[in-house]
Amino acid sequence: MIKLFHDVCQQCSKAVTERYSTSFSSAIRLLHPDLRVPIYNIYGFVRFADEIVDTFHQFRKEELLTEFREDTYAAIERGISLNPILHSFQITVREYNISHDLIDAFFKSMEMDLSKTEYNSCGYKEYIYGSAEVVGLMCLYVFCEGDAKMYNELKPSAQSLGAAFQKVNFLRDVKADYEQLNRSYFPEVDFKNFTPDMKQQIEDDISRDFEHAYEGILRLPHKARFGVYVAYKYYLSLFKKIKRTTPATIMEQRIRIPNYGKAYIVAKAGLRSQLNLY
Repeated sequence: MIKLFHDVCQQCSKAVTERYSTSFSSAIRLLHPDLRVPIYNIYGFVRFADEIVDTFHQFRKEELLTEFREDTYAAIERGISLNPILHSFQITVREYNISHDLIDAFFKSMEMDLSKTEYNSCGYKEYIYGSAEVVGLMCLYVFCEGDAKMYNELKPSAQSLGAAFQKVNFLRDVKADYEQLNRSYFPEVDFKNFTPDMKQQIEDDISRDFEHAYEGILRLPHKARFGVYVAYKYYLSLFKKIKRTTPATIMEQRIRIPNYGKAYIVAKAGLRSQLNLY
């Protein structure tokens, strides 16, 4: 009967992913079936932690995050949790031997969101690593399926992909982060006077991340490559749309890719994959 409990918990992680992110859930469905459940488990975990710091304003977020962190490590140590999201996550952590250092760094970045509103260059890099790069590395543990040599070779490009995704999110969500959460992630950027030059500097940095990430995608195991490539193409398309948008517009509205645009990205990526034209 424990299998039924495992399955129910992992269905919860899948449901969280599908409700919170249509783009990521679409990309996960394009992974090999062996990889889908563990990636859902990772996303469900990071999504709930992110909700604590970004959404639960009427509650004591510090206490909630501390409790969530303690419960996470207890679940990993015991091999079970009655919190279905944490139970799913610990299954994946234990099965793929995911480094606890990555989990530590993730929680540190979540804690930074509770207290910091502006970042210098060092703080920005630390936050990006803990909030995004380590998530890419957790997924890489799954994709490499125990191949330590492959993991170490692909680690830098996986970090670049996570960083690119997060920085695009920051640009997309500038209005909400700055006006509603009083956060400014990009160092030395004055969003009261957000100029084209400032925006260009941010975009140049993101472009370098995307270029480096692409090199690693080409070397991913076949079981993971197409799903990751689709996620990459989605974020790259979003980034290109942001690049065409003025700083003033970014400060006024959230830039999106419509559903028909997402479907086109998947279809085009699928064709290129069939023709081996990554």
